[in-house]
Amino acid sequence: MKTMLWHVDKIHNNHGSYPQITQAAQLLRDNEVVAFPTETVYGLGANAASDEAVSKIFAAKGRPGDNPLIVHISDSAQLHSLVVDIPDKAYELMSAFWPGPLTIIFRLREGSVSRHVTAGLNTIAVRMPDHPVALALIEESGLPIAAPSANKSGRPSPTAAAHVLADLSGEIAGVVDGGETGVGVESTVLDCTGDIPVVLRPGGISREDIESIVGEIAVDPALAGSGEVPKSPGMKYTHYAPAAPLFLADGPQEWIQQQIDEKRQDGLKVGVLATEESAEAYKADVVIPCGRRADLTTVAHSLYSSLRYFDTEKADLIFAEVFPVEGVGAAIMNRLEKAAGHRWLREKQ
Repeated sequence: MKTMLWHVDKIHNNHGSYPQITQAAQLLRDNEVVAFPTETVYGLGANAASDEAVSKIFAAKGRPGDNPLIVHISDSAQLHSLVVDIPDKAYELMSAFWPGPLTIIFRLREGSVSRHVTAGLNTIAVRMPDHPVALALIEESGLPIAAPSANKSGRPSPTAAAHVLADLSGEIAGVVDGGETGVGVESTVLDCTGDIPVVLRPGGISREDIESIVGEIAVDPALAGSGEVPKSPGMKYTHYAPAAPLFLADGPQEWIQQQIDEKRQDGLKVGVLATEESAEAYKADVVIPCGRRADLTTVAHSLYSSLRYFDTEKADLIFAEVFPVEGVGAAIMNRLEKAAGHRWLREKQ
């Protein structure tokens, strides 16, 4: 299959007039799979109502069938066609954060989407992306669009069209290149089907941001690896991983350097994922500064592209600094723990 590539300037005000958008939308209506930019990462989109279309997402990604998908919409009318029983707190959150990197889980309107989208659950995850190209494509297609990240399952998520092509060229119908994404990590997923909203995946909207709108919320125990049936993407399987084993190094720079030195003495090509404040302190084969510790939004923005760079440099082993689990730091550490397969190295006291 030839993968078409369209370039679209996200600054343009009228994306509906773009022939690229029209062509990509027609492919979606034809039940083909098209990658497109959002404010978080690139999504791999297909007609959420079609078993045929959704099955192509799973095939292209190599994604397990019990891992549900997020449905992307462009207006509130689409939401009402997909869900029932919208709670007051969900309305408050949509008013505050939509369009934006917040996915809300609602009770499913039976028959509104392919059962492959929900992995057989009676709930559905929905969000409205804050990206003009994504919104224009969804609106032009006239469809709710199921869209996980546009990468091979388990790989770092794509924040540029080049990342999508590296993983999926020849396996999907097209890629809409709207430039580099902004947030850099996926949306927060919040279950609003119970009395108290529950975070199923930390992401671009922090727990603190959500609690400022609706009061106290909870965090699902499955985030700690309970093994329960996942209600959200990213809860069950290893994700975001570079080719080389990644270890989370929890200790001072001097101790981390000792770990680096030991592995290099064993003949391994060692990489370090650090911050701009600390990168120059490390002596390793590949040192990637991934944003500023003083502003963790910059770390989130660069995280996946940094992880992919280690593959380019063919590192044998990677050590990653760790971050405080607050604000967007919770999303960063969630992604790093999954990329590392929960492999931690801690300084012995």
